[in-house]
Amino acid sequence: MKTVKELINLKNRKALVVGGSGHIGRAVCGTLEELGSDVAIMDLEGEGNFFFPCDLRDEKAIRCCAREVIQKLGGLDVLVHCAAYVGTTKDAGWAVPFEEQTVEAWDKALRVNVTSAFVLAQECHKALQNSGHGSVILFSSIYGMVGPDLRLYEETSMANPAGYNASKGGILQLSRYLATLLAPAIRVNAISPGGVWRSQPEAFHERYKKRTPLGRMATEEDMKGAIAYLASDLSKYVTGHNLVIDGGYTIW
Repeated sequence: MKTVKELINLKNRKALVVGGSGHIGRAVCGTLEELGSDVAIMDLEGEGNFFFPCDLRDEKAIRCCAREVIQKLGGLDVLVHCAAYVGTTKDAGWAVPFEEQTVEAWDKALRVNVTSAFVLAQECHKALQNSGHGSVILFSSIYGMVGPDLRLYEETSMANPAGYNASKGGILQLSRYLATLLAPAIRVNAISPGGVWRSQPEAFHERYKKRTPLGRMATEEDMKGAIAYLASDLSKYVTGHNLVIDGGYTIW
């Protein structure tokens, strides 16, 4: 029987983190690197030898970039998708009152939040299958599971767009579909974080904490254990699972 230290070891495994330049993405990359992985980042902006610029609204660009990553890394063992349009994304018709949300913004968000994950799964599944340790991790959200409590946002400039909720629900169903389709060679799981502290307005912050059993918002560090677990052989008999990291927010 292997030890926990052996099971969690990702030395020489190759990982692609889509959205790796973001807040959560940086925590994901740091975790995988700490465990020994060679990590490539696909995002709009970033830097480094293994950074690959890509507009995730562009199918052709995603496919070309994924192929380049696999070639440069020499294969692929772990695919993490944590890129997304979120509530603070600055795009016309997005983070605005419901009656002002546009189909154009909705379409862009769904292409980034869920369609790009579908395209990446298509392009990467053969390399993941050949790895012997293939793991796909898709980031959803509590808002892919439950509706938003809009009372939290009262008297703030914050928004919770309909397209965000719809896309994150789509990610959960895509993870289930891929888990059955790509088994047994590739495991596919989701992570659903709750609200992450990013200096939100104090009124929102206080309401959110009161609604959460553990009494605080999440931090990026709270994601590290989930990534280590799902990317490594610690979870080699786990697929189709949604790991919720929300401090108990969704148990009410």
